[in-house]
Amino acid sequence: MKKSDVTINYRVAAPLALLFVIFTLIFPRTAKFGYDYRKGSPWEYETLIAQFDFPILKTDEQLREERSRNKTVIVPYYRYRQDVVDNSRKAADELDLGGFSSVRPQIISALESIYSNGVVSDEGVKLDKDDDPATAVLYVHKGKRVTKRPVSEVFKESDARSKMLSEVSSRHSRFNVDSVLRASGAYDLVAPNLDYDPRTTNLVNSENASRISTTQGFVSAGQLIVSKGEIVTSEIAQMLDSYKVEYESNMGYGGPRILFWLGNALIALVLCLLFFLVIYFLNKWILNDTRRFWYLALIFLISVIVTLAVNKFAPKFLYMVPFTLTALYLEAFFKNKMNMPICVVSLMPLLIFANNGPVLFVMFIVASVVAVFAFKYFNQGWQQFITAAIVFAILVVTYIGFRLVGMVGDDPYQAVLYMFVGSMLTVAGYPLIYLFEKMFGLVSNSRLRELCDTNNTLLRELESKAPGTFQHSLQVMNMADAAARAIDANALLVRAGALYHDIGKMKNPLCFIENESLSPTEVHYHDGLTPKESAIAIIKHVYDGLDMAREYNLPDLVTDFILTHHGTSNTGYFYAKYLNEGGDPEDVDCFFYKGRKPHTKEQIILMICDSVEAASRTLKDNSPETFSDFVENIVAGKMKIGQFDDAEISIKQLNVVKEVIKGYLSQIYHERVAYPQSKNIYNSK
Repeated sequence: MKKSDVTINYRVAAPLALLFVIFTLIFPRTAKFGYDYRKGSPWEYETLIAQFDFPILKTDEQLREERSRNKTVIVPYYRYRQDVVDNSRKAADELDLGGFSSVRPQIISALESIYSNGVVSDEGVKLDKDDDPATAVLYVHKGKRVTKRPVSEVFKESDARSKMLSEVSSRHSRFNVDSVLRASGAYDLVAPNLDYDPRTTNLVNSENASRISTTQGFVSAGQLIVSKGEIVTSEIAQMLDSYKVEYESNMGYGGPRILFWLGNALIALVLCLLFFLVIYFLNKWILNDTRRFWYLALIFLISVIVTLAVNKFAPKFLYMVPFTLTALYLEAFFKNKMNMPICVVSLMPLLIFANNGPVLFVMFIVASVVAVFAFKYFNQGWQQFITAAIVFAILVVTYIGFRLVGMVGDDPYQAVLYMFVGSMLTVAGYPLIYLFEKMFGLVSNSRLRELCDTNNTLLRELESKAPGTFQHSLQVMNMADAAARAIDANALLVRAGALYHDIGKMKNPLCFIENESLSPTEVHYHDGLTPKESAIAIIKHVYDGLDMAREYNLPDLVTDFILTHHGTSNTGYFYAKYLNEGGDPEDVDCFFYKGRKPHTKEQIILMICDSVEAASRTLKDNSPETFSDFVENIVAGKMKIGQFDDAEISIKQLNVVKEVIKGYLSQIYHERVAYPQSKNIYNSK
């Protein structure tokens, strides 16, 4: 058998070159911190001295604790009432003190002193139950300024009156000052001039809780960070984390920029080469299929761009990125042996450039494998949420494992929340498959599953108009499915091709022997027709099938099975009959199908299974030898007339297919035990 060669031409080189250029341009412009360390482990590198000044960043745990503490410390907010002060001052000037008018200046002075500190009701300042009044503070809004004042300096009404009595008595000890103040109503001039504002209290304190410092100290250039062999404690790890952030954001690579660009170019080259080699060694025929190759390149590119963009602008959101979609987008059009290696290559930038690269890489590789497995069982409608839930559970379990061994130190609640959102985004993003389907003219596995549903309109019509053909198609489908799985061909595609390859027979079902039971008379369709007329009528089912495929918008990938299941062979029975009756051997063109020779493994399998299933009904002997000779003769006949010349199938795979079909025939046509007649014991005497 001949096989078309894989050619590495511009159609292959162009997407690879494009990927190389894009990757070189978008790879990070700053160097990554070149040390790998873990808390509790010894520092294995040279003694590290700070090359520049940098702040020590608080850990996530410290920030959480401080935010929590700030939320529990409520500082009350009061508004200063100048109108109360003015009214009291005016009333003091108008007090009727009788013969004791000399105390008026002391009363006014006491009021000014009291109101400058502030007066609240005898209920006191509204403090949290855990606050210590001796150290507590409050906010006072006076005019356009807000000041923080100790609660201990603010007067209650009763304390303010005592303060007035004390100040006036200190200057006038000759008479009973208390009686004078009571009689004149001076005590009544003391009123609360600080009003509690609950709305502003809540607003100000919520802002303060979120407005906390993210640093706690400073390291100067030249200061020792960690010595070689020293155990990385929590404090040292915190300094290293802070140094790493400053290094990657502001310092990074300090050598010639041309060398840095060269390094990026080499990494891009390696990734592109790895991408190409994975395809070449797993299924090199994809390189000849421009649409499928460009699709793989696009998925690879999207994965890399998303990884680099999120890592640059919001690294903590990497947990939220639905990387598992890469595996599902690949699973939709390719077999598993191709999916996972491409998925691994697509996630490599995550491993190379992200801070928690190894952790994230392993998490999403495991989740991707599980997602592909789960999606085989939960892929319809709401069931996709089950797949998302399983992915979320796997991510969390893997994350907890890494956290327990100290390989991650971020906020676990935030990380788990992001993982949940990312898992749900898997469901939201999967419908893009149908957009890719249209863009690249591909057929997804989801679409093939829909086509294989025998309850769809076209197949129900086939069952109704040509029931024999429908049953034949089902038998071919089951036989072809077993053969496809044996050689790792696309079983879903073969099943769809088997179900639709003979739909053209609906146009004229009585022309085919399997549907003759529909005839209202015992007259056979071909009685009275010449061999040429019969051949033309039979061959027409291919063209009718193509017309119906266009009418029902069947994908080209499935329609190809209609065109190739007979290839360029002839209608054997009527062709032989024509020649035996003295027909002109030069005038036999009408006996040959004008289809196309099969070129894929799936099309070869269907051609063989279609011929075997149709001819097997004539077998009289059910022995294994009969089945073996029968299958061998059919396959040899197809090969003799050149139907496998363009096939992408090896002799080894063809032999496997033949053995599977022989076994299948033995199962459905096996010998059965003849049950003896039993005597009717009720009628015997």
